[in-house]
Amino acid sequence: YRDDDDINDVASMAGVNLNEESARIMATNSDLVGTQIQSCKDEPFLAAIPLHKRILEMAKKLGITDVPAEVVTFISHATQSRLRTVIEKVTVITQHRMESHKDDEWYEQATDVRSQLKFFEQLERLEKQRKDEQEREILLKAAKSRSRQEDPEQARLKQKAKEMQQQELAQMRQRDANLTALAAIGPRKKRKLDSPGLLTIGGEGLGMSGGSQAGLGTPSSRQYARQKITRVNLRDFIFYMEQERETSHSLLLYRALLK
Repeated sequence: YRDDDDINDVASMAGVNLNEESARIMATNSDLVGTQIQSCKDEPFLAAIPLHKRILEMAKKLGITDVPAEVVTFISHATQSRLRTVIEKVTVITQHRMESHKDDEWYEQATDVRSQLKFFEQLERLEKQRKDEQEREILLKAAKSRSRQEDPEQARLKQKAKEMQQQELAQMRQRDANLTALAAIGPRKKRKLDSPGLLTIGGEGLGMSGGSQAGLGTPSSRQYARQKITRVNLRDFIFYMEQERETSHSLLLYRALLK
């Protein structure tokens, strides 16, 4: 006669004795039963010895003479967690600051300061060009004048006009020399760096065979995605400290605002 559990047990119906199997497993892995296994070593985030000294110095002021190593490890992990939280929040703030809404259909551009600045720069450039043309005409008139009685101002204008003509002549010669050099060199040819098995040195191609061709062709044909870099500045940290309750009225925030 068998109990209902034995009858319904598939293992016993298959001829497997669970009690014997359990006893065998316990005998084999008896040293591992009741122990805690970790996948990696628990390493503190901060240096343990300097942190322990700092904690002891602060504890002695409160009448505590002994601080166990577990406290140091706990404070190190808490510092790591706090730093990770701060970096995550500041990163989100920086990403919001760097967002561009130009392509968003729910936003429309009201003003374009960059175009306005370019327009004013163009006006200043045209005004400067007009003044330079007027000064050039005055200098040319002074250079062409043949009055016998010349005052010092007229002589200064003639000397300035002569220097201006010499400078313009030097610029024209330099420009002609550059054009002549470019015409002698001819059109520049792009170096073929993407062709597998061809290494260009000094304009001459050196062929390579076998595995060298595959080794040279593989890296050049790959296109690696450029990783986007998030740059955090002091303004992002100030904004973060203003939003946090613990740092909104802290001395650190006021020091950061004074910088």
